[in-house]
Amino acid sequence: MSIERKPLGRGGIKSAGYDRGARVLEIEFEGGRTVQHTGVGEEIARRFLGSGSPASYYRDNIEDEFPQRRVS
Repeated sequence: MSIERKPLGRGGIKSAGYDRGARVLEIEFEGGRTVQHTGVGEEIARRFLGSGSPASYYRDNIEDEFPQRRVS
């Protein structure tokens, strides 16, 4: 699965993208680690991608709430 990511460059998050059909949020962190969270709703993804503080939003609303797997 290839998800187009947009640069975020804030709070240790380099880029992120969302696949609406698969409900997968992919996040690339500074340092190269990339994870995919499954079952993420469109509204959560939209708020994360538009957040002025994506790292905080990630920690508060995504990190421990949705299953994740490391992709790189």
